[in-house]
Amino acid sequence: MKLVVGLGNPGSEYRDTRHNVGFLVADEIARRWRLSDAWREKFEALHVRTTVGDQAVIVAKPLTFMNLSGQAVAGLAAFYQIDPADVLVVTDDVALPLGRLRARPDGGAGGHNGLKSIIQHLGTPAFPRVRVGVGRGDDRRDLADHVLGRFDAGERDTVSAAVLRAADASERFLTDGIERVMSVFNAAEKQDPDPA
Repeated sequence: MKLVVGLGNPGSEYRDTRHNVGFLVADEIARRWRLSDAWREKFEALHVRTTVGDQAVIVAKPLTFMNLSGQAVAGLAAFYQIDPADVLVVTDDVALPLGRLRARPDGGAGGHNGLKSIIQHLGTPAFPRVRVGVGRGDDRRDLADHVLGRFDAGERDTVSAAVLRAADASERFLTDGIERVMSVFNAAEKQDPDPA
């Protein structure tokens, strides 16, 4: 069984914010699988469950706030006996330019409180992730204000395309693993230095 987790904050006030790009990816995956109306709540997360090939798959959106995401992820992973290497986390990243993707098999939190919580609750940083660039924003703007802000009209097309690519990468993870995702998607991102 594999678990794909899109990170974000619950509540309508956070809908479509930069910090919720992981939720957008999870929603896109559910839409593709015709499961948009099948979200269920368990272990402090909304999740849908299906089969891809012969692989059981769960896609989840934690209902905790970002800095407590690990509670939901660890709860689902423990209940369904999912190894951390089979947990893909999709999250925003201010260190990447807007719309840029980067996949990794493991790593630190990089200042991201959601990843920090997941590392703490899983007891390991050894879980794959797909990071979606949301840019750092205006240097005069507080970083928290930036990630909790909504995308500007001029950013929406770039973000929509990135969400589609991140959903593609997530689906590829389910069938081919994180190494293949990295070779396909990281290489494609390097060839397109300006995704806008």
